[in-house]
Amino acid sequence: MDPVQIVQGDSPLVLGLPHTGTWVPEDIKACLNDEGQLLRDTDWHIHQLYGGLIDGATMVRASFHRYVIDANRDPSGQSLYPGQTTTGLVPETTFDNVPIWDEAPDAAEVARRVTAFHAPYHAALEAELARVKAIHGYAVLYDCHSIRSVIPWLFEGTLPDFNIGTDGGTTCAAEIEAACREACAATGQSHVVNGRFRGGWTTRHYGRPGRGIHAIQMELAQSAYLETEDLPFEVDAEKIATLRPQLKTILTDILQAAEAAARPAPQLPRL
Repeated sequence: MDPVQIVQGDSPLVLGLPHTGTWVPEDIKACLNDEGQLLRDTDWHIHQLYGGLIDGATMVRASFHRYVIDANRDPSGQSLYPGQTTTGLVPETTFDNVPIWDEAPDAAEVARRVTAFHAPYHAALEAELARVKAIHGYAVLYDCHSIRSVIPWLFEGTLPDFNIGTDGGTTCAAEIEAACREACAATGQSHVVNGRFRGGWTTRHYGRPGRGIHAIQMELAQSAYLETEDLPFEVDAEKIATLRPQLKTILTDILQAAEAAARPAPQLPRL
């Protein structure tokens, strides 16, 4: 299986999906324990949730599971959240701090996985951002994620439904962050900007608004669209019927804000 799947579109929008894949090569699967083989920490059904919402959107999806290697982590292994509990480039545990390996990969194996999986995903993502930017003069990377709403090892309490990450407003134009925040608020559901999840390595690495590439991460609480946040992680049809139109509005408003931000400032008449 190819490590990355690409659906090309002609709009400025690129959807990044680093955590929806469930492919684990057999040699790696053999090293996972019973818990690891459950793949519990998948961003379940997110590629289907966003599919077809925006005409012309490009989709770049990692087909491999995050237990193989996490495509939203710094390939150097540096922590995204120093001082906070988090999983690494190749996770050693689940989000509940339960070990997942019978035989954990050594440094050489991690380096091999960076080359075989992490690098192709980001090469594809970078190429698609450059391609749509060449068409429009700017690009919008919307990094699509989901996570269980209650994970005491990672965060206290219950996660809001919509978790917007812009690394403190540095990865996209202020108008884009505001449009996303306002669209989430209009749903009447809980939301937060730059809370526990303020944008992973992807958002921080590519978000360069001064260069015409805007990046924003959306971490959805899985309670917003699943029947239950446990195996078999099936979707709830009624929740999906509500959430998909809301996500379409969020994406549409982000694109309108990005287009407005890209317009040249009006020239004041000389006196």
